[in-house]
Amino acid sequence: MNNGIVKFFDEVKGFGFIKDTQTSKEYFVHSSGLIDRISDNDEVTFDLQEGRRGLNAVNVRRT
Repeated sequence: MNNGIVKFFDEVKGFGFIKDTQTSKEYFVHSSGLIDRISDNDEVTFDLQEGRRGLNAVNVRRT
């Protein structure tokens, strides 16, 4: 599990980005990878999974 902060999430479009708190890398997140509803600046935990354009955040939960 990785820890991060939701940098941006658009509920209407169903996607956004999460910034990893340890590495400062940003990962794409799609609404299909969410366990909990998220909003901008939420603290979350997540797993990484290879997507079409690189690593995506999946199994995203608010902490």
